[in-house]
Amino acid sequence: MAGLAEATASSGKRRWILIAIAASGIWASISLNLDPALLVPGEGGLAVLSEFFSYALSPATTYQSIVPEGTTPLAAQALLAAWRTVQFAAAAMGLSLIGGVTLGFLSSYSLMIETRRGITRVIGGTVYAVARLTITLMRSIHELLWAVLFLAAFGISQLGAVIALALPCAGILAKIFSELIDETPRHAAHSAEAAGASPIQIYCFILAPQALPNILAYSFYRFECALRSSAVLGFFGYPTLGFYIAASFENLYYGEVWVYLYTLFLLVAAVDLWSSAIRKRLA
Repeated sequence: MAGLAEATASSGKRRWILIAIAASGIWASISLNLDPALLVPGEGGLAVLSEFFSYALSPATTYQSIVPEGTTPLAAQALLAAWRTVQFAAAAMGLSLIGGVTLGFLSSYSLMIETRRGITRVIGGTVYAVARLTITLMRSIHELLWAVLFLAAFGISQLGAVIALALPCAGILAKIFSELIDETPRHAAHSAEAAGASPIQIYCFILAPQALPNILAYSFYRFECALRSSAVLGFFGYPTLGFYIAASFENLYYGEVWVYLYTLFLLVAAVDLWSSAIRKRLA
């Protein structure tokens, strides 16, 4: 009976939370004067939408404009842009994982504060607070804002683009990794601590391996996000898929736009299948 009462109470709390979220959404919509009628396009807008989506089933097979002889074929150009998109995302993800693992350790409450005593607890608490503040700053600024900042400071720099992608991703990974570590069962960790193991040893050899499936799953998800963000960087002039999407769209070459959009879709789908296969193998 006690268990049933607890389940009923928990269900009631969730219901009120959902009601509060729905009410907040309605209030925000009214405050922002969101009018669904504004989404109804005029005749010109309908013509553009009709033309754009008409190419979805018949994307271009060659360039829709006259190009110089020797220009890379459209399909090959799309694959090359996809490869550059992957390169930017992979480089950013590599930096993000290094930062995420390091800051995830330093911002773990259970490792920095819970297991410490005396002066080490004060030091651990200070490190924890600084690490938490750092990852909050990193993930509070969107990668596109970082890209604008680095673009203004360094111009079209590939390193700047990679760092712009890596900074918020590292902050997000650090937060998730620290929470996964803190939620990991600690029986083995307590035993190792009693035997004299250091926090780093406990983190690397006990807690991180236990949390590895969830860490891996979330890391792959962030890599998919990095791919999409890498593509969007093309709108700032970097040679990823977004650059060619923007150029084709500006020239109203919708058939070419769909070639690049489908390439991005297939790229993300391939990464999703790859990550699923790896997670199943490690499960």
